[in-house]
Amino acid sequence: MATKTTDAAGHAAEAASASGMPQLDFSSWGNQIFWLLVTLVVIYFVLSRIALPRIAAVLAERQGTITNDIAAAEELKAKAVEAEEAYNKALADAKAEAARIVAEAKAEIQADLNAATEKADAEIAAKAAESEKAIAEIRAGALESIKDVANATTAELVTALGGAAEDADVAKAVDAQMKG
Repeated sequence: MATKTTDAAGHAAEAASASGMPQLDFSSWGNQIFWLLVTLVVIYFVLSRIALPRIAAVLAERQGTITNDIAAAEELKAKAVEAEEAYNKALADAKAEAARIVAEAKAEIQADLNAATEKADAEIAAKAAESEKAIAEIRAGALESIKDVANATTAELVTALGGAAEDADVAKAVDAQMKG
């Protein structure tokens, strides 16, 4: 019996060493293939019914978010272009208005300047006329004064030289000399 037990133990050791890995034991391949197929079917159903729809929903949500963000960006870009056009138009209008205001101000200033110039010219002309009148009066007065001084000086000279001078003769002589 002891030999039998040793023989049985030897056969078991031989069988274990001959079979090696249980996956490579051809006698259990049928069971392994069955359980492999069952596992693959279960994994397929879990993935197709639970995991993949969730992943697809997340991807669809991301795609929707991206699409909405792109649409919003395009809309904001269009609004920015419109705002820029409105700004440029307002700037051009403001420049035109400023040019118009400057032109009006220049015209008003020129009109005021022309009116002031005309008023000053009129005042200058009036003062010049008054000055010429005053100068003429001064000249006339100066000529009279010169005649008076010349008459008095001539009468004194004639008297100093020992002669007798009459006022009428002296006035005639001075008038003759003044005329030329």
